[in-house]
Amino acid sequence: MQQPTLMRLKVLLPFRIFTEKTGVSRIVAETREGSFGLLPHRLDCIAALAPGILIYENEAEGEVYAAVDEGVLVKAGLDVLVSVRNAIGGTDLGQLRETVEREFLNLNEREQSVRSVMAKMESGFIRRLAEFHHE
Repeated sequence: MQQPTLMRLKVLLPFRIFTEKTGVSRIVAETREGSFGLLPHRLDCIAALAPGILIYENEAEGEVYAAVDEGVLVKAGLDVLVSVRNAIGGTDLGQLRETVEREFLNLNEREQSVRSVMAKMESGFIRRLAEFHHE
């Protein structure tokens, strides 16, 4: 029988639920400031997650690892909701760490490059529109 003092974890991706677990005894997540742990009786909180490894533990599976992209974690009572852009499950911690570095951190660099190009295009468009307006 499941103890009522254990947490419920739900990891959401933009278009689907990645995982939904009950009976979670602890969760470890990564932020820009470092890793932090959640136990069932910890106060409610919100945290901005950095790309990294999400660890949770329950009786059925033991310790489980997932590589997650940046997102947000919300703990309200015994419910923990993690919303991230992408997640990959696995058992080999080394492979998951490589995946985070290869997929999620490089994606952020590409996104920054694209945003920079878009900002330049937008400013050029606005400048030409202003010139057109003054003519």
